[in-house]
Amino acid sequence: MRGPNPLVTVRTLANVKARNESAWLLPVSSPDVTERMRRYADDDEVDLVIVGCGAGGSTVAQRLAREGWSVVVLEAGPFWEPERDWVSDEAGSHHLYWTEPRVIDGEDPVPLGSNNSGRGVGGSMVHFAGYAPRFHPSDFHTESSDGVGADWPLDYEDLRPYYEDMEEELPVAGQDWPWGEPHSYPHSPHPVGGNGEVFLRGAEKCGIEARVGPVAISNGRFGHRRHCIYRGFCLQGCKVDAKASPLITHVPDAIAHGAEIRANSTATRIDVDERTGLATGVHFVQGGVERFQRARNVAVAAYSIETPRLLLNSSSPRFPDGLCNDFDFVGRYLMVQGAPQTGGRFEDEVRMYKAPPPEVSTEQFYETDPSKPYKRGFSIQTVSPLPITWAEHIAAQGHWGRELRRRMSDYVHWACLGALCEFLPLPGNRVTLDAEKDRRGMPVAHVTYSRGGNDKRLMKAAQETMEQILKAAGASEVMTIERYAHLVGGARMAADQEHGVVDADCRTFAVPNLFLTDGSVLPTQGSANPALTIMALAARTATRLAAGARQGVRRPTETFTLQKES
Repeated sequence: MRGPNPLVTVRTLANVKARNESAWLLPVSSPDVTERMRRYADDDEVDLVIVGCGAGGSTVAQRLAREGWSVVVLEAGPFWEPERDWVSDEAGSHHLYWTEPRVIDGEDPVPLGSNNSGRGVGGSMVHFAGYAPRFHPSDFHTESSDGVGADWPLDYEDLRPYYEDMEEELPVAGQDWPWGEPHSYPHSPHPVGGNGEVFLRGAEKCGIEARVGPVAISNGRFGHRRHCIYRGFCLQGCKVDAKASPLITHVPDAIAHGAEIRANSTATRIDVDERTGLATGVHFVQGGVERFQRARNVAVAAYSIETPRLLLNSSSPRFPDGLCNDFDFVGRYLMVQGAPQTGGRFEDEVRMYKAPPPEVSTEQFYETDPSKPYKRGFSIQTVSPLPITWAEHIAAQGHWGRELRRRMSDYVHWACLGALCEFLPLPGNRVTLDAEKDRRGMPVAHVTYSRGGNDKRLMKAAQETMEQILKAAGASEVMTIERYAHLVGGARMAADQEHGVVDADCRTFAVPNLFLTDGSVLPTQGSANPALTIMALAARTATRLAAGARQGVRRPTETFTLQKES
């Protein structure tokens, strides 16, 4: 079946439009969604200023703008226009990544850039592959159940309704999902390309269950968004708006309800009133000019390197070691996922690029298996490296010169699988401030990372499983490259301030009107792309903020509502 499931289409579309009309607000002719955007003065004490317009920041902005809050979002990168700014070219898409200077070290330094950071409105979801699975119920209590990782201060049940909302709003397409908590998706699965066919064939022969999806790519038209044309450049930004990113899924609705997205604005420091202990706003640089946006509440959603960096740089007499860092948790427990990729060579042409990269996947190895020499697990998806990335894969095997050229000419005969391995949170993996300064005079982030023994065993098991699948499908040759993906952690969520930075509502323990609404708050990371979970957490935080669920929430002013209606 192609397109949205007819049994749920009417209900789903009505539900989505009632809470988020972004897909219907995208211009059909003019590309400018900011044309009627409200502008606030720096001296306006807005209800909320948000740092970062990616998965978490855009969701909070859209939800609270709908509740009548005055919202300003500071985004370090530009406001993208897909037709103008994105190209079907790997090298030409480098500007989508965060390329500011950073220092990396540790036993296993993590390369930073294309697969784990973003720049501009939409954040890294602009260039993510579109893979959008949920975390499993077990992810929320790994310490209690498996003796590793950490327990979250909330459960899967607390996020389930927000997962469902986000799956409808992105929307997500895929077959019924049997792993974790079994569930279905609002859009039926996309057609399977050559890479997916290889995976399905090999998995069946190995006795491994695999499914098509889940991908945050509309199957058919969705509002003013066009259908997927299977061009294979999801990681370079989707020019036809079929693949979800906050730029098109939540930002248009946020703007329509009064939010200002202030692009090319880099936050440098958060101010806290020494008398009240409350955040009062954010210092930022725009066009080389230093400015300060006053606000009644502050949310930081700059992701797992820039969020700790901003907090650490916001030191004061009250917080000499960095904002909210009384117990030395800011920057600690940074996590990446092990993301090895294994290619297999086939006699027939595969043309793996002619489909969304993660079209088929399995979570059969996601949970802890007592018979294995490691805890927790991994998932496997199809991936589709384009030629430049594929050349890196071949060069990593030691092939250069004429042999590299020969193997590159063989590109269309290769299929490729990728794993996401759940690396465990370790306190020594962290973000600190380096002595080096950036062009604004702000200390650059110093990122330290080393793998533990469990991490290494997981990577080995994932590689062996992918090689087994490809060989079973008929590959005459296989090769693997070790990679990392999906930074999370650095300001973990916990039950109390002696074990983390924020509570279950993403409110910092130290500053009651300061919230962190990005992947930095995740205590563990599962074997799933974190985008959907980040958005679900952000939606939950916004809902609780709007309801004033906790004592000390600073309610938005009534004057803004009156001004907006006048």
